[in-house]
Amino acid sequence: MPRVENKMDVVYLAVKGGKGGDGMVHFRREKYVPRGGPDGGDGGKGGDVYVVGDRGLRTLAHLMDKRFLKAEDGRPGGPKKMKGASGKDLYIKVPLGTVIYDADTGERIGEVMSHGQKILVVRGGKGGRGNVHFKSPTNRAPQIAEPGEEGEFRRIKLELKTIADIGIVGFPNVGKSTLLNTLTGARSKVADYEFTTINPYLGVLKDEYGLHHLVLVDIPGLIEGASEGRGLGHEFLRHVQRAGALVFVLDPTRGDVKEQYYKLLEEMEKFDPEILNKERIIVVNKIDAYKGALPEEIDGIKVIKVSALLGIGIEELMGALFELFSRLKKRGGS
Repeated sequence: MPRVENKMDVVYLAVKGGKGGDGMVHFRREKYVPRGGPDGGDGGKGGDVYVVGDRGLRTLAHLMDKRFLKAEDGRPGGPKKMKGASGKDLYIKVPLGTVIYDADTGERIGEVMSHGQKILVVRGGKGGRGNVHFKSPTNRAPQIAEPGEEGEFRRIKLELKTIADIGIVGFPNVGKSTLLNTLTGARSKVADYEFTTINPYLGVLKDEYGLHHLVLVDIPGLIEGASEGRGLGHEFLRHVQRAGALVFVLDPTRGDVKEQYYKLLEEMEKFDPEILNKERIIVVNKIDAYKGALPEEIDGIKVIKVSALLGIGIEELMGALFELFSRLKKRGGS
């Protein structure tokens, strides 16, 4: 089955470094010096292309309509051994958590993890040498200079894996977006149909003193078969990989909550068994709409019962989130 890619999270670009400037053929022209020697300068280097992290970006949407990006060419050399100006480097801004691949070979070029981090993807060409370099005892007036080199060319794939302290996961329509909104005041789109959230949505939860900031990501709803690529399963599961810990949101109105939990774990394990090593919080939402019995714990993990819609149980959940966040920080895991 072909892999389905969320176009906001995966972008392909052709990139090229700037061409180096040509070297110059030129001879000194000075009064009383009828046969001035060569003084043609070197061409400037072509600009390089970098991918750079920008913490203000959340998706790759700004690159969706781009197909080919090129750095500036170097300027040609000038007289009097003047070197041409180097071409300006090109910086492609991406959100933190973007992984860069060679689109043709699959080679992993690098990963942008911090604001301002630069990763070189192609180099600009060298400037050509001017004729001043080709003077010799047998050729005192060289009429040759080097052309500038072409810049490197490469097709790259940019793949965003959201960086967040804690990811909120669950099947579609279990109330993840409502929970994120209630916790953080974020304004994630909320509606009663599957795949309301197509792109991960970030929210920041602050403690009562404003000293600690916990980044939560509402990861779009998983469906059974996500690990095989059903729906946008692979793209959603990539975001699960990057979260430091996970909050499982279960909905008792759609069936047995333990069964939901185990199905989610099964999809994650099929995709990447390492996901199961992450710490977890289990939340049963919509208790205002369910009157049956609910488990106090699942697999030894306490179940926190909430109504994101009415705000019931939110204080307890906040406390659990900051306790988990504190453990992650001590381990350097977020």
